[in-house]
Amino acid sequence: MHNTSASHIRPMCPGELGTALQWAAREGWNPGLHDAACFYAADPQGFLVGLVGGEPIACISVVRYGADYGFLGLYIVQPEYRGRGHGWALWQAGMAHLGARAVGLDGVVAQQANYRRSGFALAHRNVRYQGAARHGGGGGAVDLRTLDWQQVLDCDRPCFPAGRAAFLHAWVHQDGHRALGLMQGGRLAAYGVIRPCLQGYKIGPLIADDAAQAETLLRALMACVPEGSAVFLDIPQPNAAAVVLAEGCGMAPVFETARMYKGASRLPDMQRTFGIGTFELG
Repeated sequence: MHNTSASHIRPMCPGELGTALQWAAREGWNPGLHDAACFYAADPQGFLVGLVGGEPIACISVVRYGADYGFLGLYIVQPEYRGRGHGWALWQAGMAHLGARAVGLDGVVAQQANYRRSGFALAHRNVRYQGAARHGGGGGAVDLRTLDWQQVLDCDRPCFPAGRAAFLHAWVHQDGHRALGLMQGGRLAAYGVIRPCLQGYKIGPLIADDAAQAETLLRALMACVPEGSAVFLDIPQPNAAAVVLAEGCGMAPVFETARMYKGASRLPDMQRTFGIGTFELG
């Protein structure tokens, strides 16, 4: 019989984040192969674990992006411990860690009502599209790592509720990730990142001034991986041009989440967001 005593909650050690991502894989979320290192760089104190009898049984990420915004994700309780209050205790600890910040999350649709009861409001749906990598097109893209870093931050900033310099630096420079951009008029007008996952590759973020740039980058990023590989793109549904782009590349919906916010006064520019960074960190 499992020990059902109240769980102890503490920040994760770096290695424990890998365990949380293994749980995420079992939930069917298909994490990236190098996500743990990049996530930890975003906020080393932003990952909590619940333990019973010294054994990890639940996790949550509550990453702080500066003083005004945080993102909640990786909210998982091991199946045999569900319905016993462990998740709620972890949720409360996570929200306390974020303090008075505005908070965003990408929740599975089935949990939307629960999040609403905690004060979150639906902003939009995100839909995961899956297709096969096609080669051809995508000329003119440059390696993001060769650019002035401030250009990358300036391009990203309107599309996220807060600055996320630490996360982006880890995301762009992680071995195994490919990050490309498009210059226009001396400024970075679009950028995207593709990374290997347990299944295939995910593209995100994909930020662009317009659909033509987004298509060029999408094709350039697909050309970085073996032709025919499974490729995933998480699209905010309000961006109709992103939906048209994905469908035009032969991609089809396979999963969706509910983007919800609590206390957010400044929402990101979804018309320039053709692909979400990650459902776990926003």
